[in-house]
Amino acid sequence: MGNALIALGGNVGDVRDTFRRAISNICGMTQAELLSRSSDYATPPWGNVEQDRFINACVEIETSLDPHALLFTLHKIEKRFGRDRAKEERWGPRTLDLDLIAYDDAKINMPDLTLPHPRLFERAFVLVPLAEIVPDRSIAGQTVRDAVKAVSTDGIERLPEAG
Repeated sequence: MGNALIALGGNVGDVRDTFRRAISNICGMTQAELLSRSSDYATPPWGNVEQDRFINACVEIETSLDPHALLFTLHKIEKRFGRDRAKEERWGPRTLDLDLIAYDDAKINMPDLTLPHPRLFERAFVLVPLAEIVPDRSIAGQTVRDAVKAVSTDGIERLPEAG
């Protein structure tokens, strides 16, 4: 079994409901056990800043899938929720974005998969929810707790639990 960290994001539609349903799909389609789920966070857009704020969260799962099979399944789930990676604007609006952040201590550098996620340490919108669920997890030699201290968290707001 592998321990995986997955970041969720979106800014189109009822994102919090999409997260709820997507997490159910992740667990079902990857034969995974949900170990932890962060709160949802409203975050400023990144890259293309002329769009609605995003909602972001992270989950930790235990799965029997290898990293490539897990990523393939995450992309299938995104598509199920209306994402078309081939036709979208980079860093633009989307219903659901699922990023595989880390898988155990795997270091993979291939055209279709890089682990840990190559931009993890630049992205407060991933580090803040990760710090909530796995603050002491070491990724690429540093703890999530320390990594979040090195980025600006301006504009990131923890949302109340969904009703």
